[in-house]
Amino acid sequence: MMSQNQNKESKNPGDNVRKRLLDTAEKLFAEKGFACTSVRDITREGHCNIAAINYYFGGKDKLYLEVFNRHLIALRDVRIAGINKVMSESGGNITLEELLDAFATAFIEPLMDKSSGLRFMKLMSHEMVSPQLPAGLFFEKMILPIRTVLQQALSRVCPGLDRKKAVLCINSVVAQLIHVIQVQRIFARNDGDIEPPVFDLTKTLEHIVAFSAAGIRAAAKGKVNAKNSTD
Repeated sequence: MMSQNQNKESKNPGDNVRKRLLDTAEKLFAEKGFACTSVRDITREGHCNIAAINYYFGGKDKLYLEVFNRHLIALRDVRIAGINKVMSESGGNITLEELLDAFATAFIEPLMDKSSGLRFMKLMSHEMVSPQLPAGLFFEKMILPIRTVLQQALSRVCPGLDRKKAVLCINSVVAQLIHVIQVQRIFARNDGDIEPPVFDLTKTLEHIVAFSAAGIRAAAKGKVNAKNSTD
């Protein structure tokens, strides 16, 4: 049962208990994973009543879900905003490279942040090893909305690119960007700050944009067909 102080806090418009629980849970889940983080760990470090998690979220599992929702929604909005911005500012006169550059930048930058971006990558690592989230969450909350907007933008820039080809092309671009993030994390952990030119972020993104643009144009012209082998 909630204490009188807890009830009073929850009714205060300036109360930050919910946010403090989210921030603390995010930190601990990123460090230790879901299973190794207890309700008591979160409330103790967050300086909250042990009943606060049930009161504000309905349990540890729902708090975990909310931690991910907060990241997924933020990433989704940043990426969609990046696409919409370049499309609206161009007045319909945009190159494929400009569209891909805007998307790549919006995709990469939030995840390269040394605080929230790093925590999200750690959260993802734990979730991949020991899944706790509802099936389809990532697809519904982030992947599908972004893919829909990017697909529409690609169809305007490359009219010959049908939906199926557009989805394949988007998957290819995203796979390259995810690889870049993983490589950057590997080198960031090196004591000597090793960063070979091949992993220079700016140069790598420029290459991905040029490489992907060429592939997308080929797909739009019907020159890419996995079944069309020259064996």
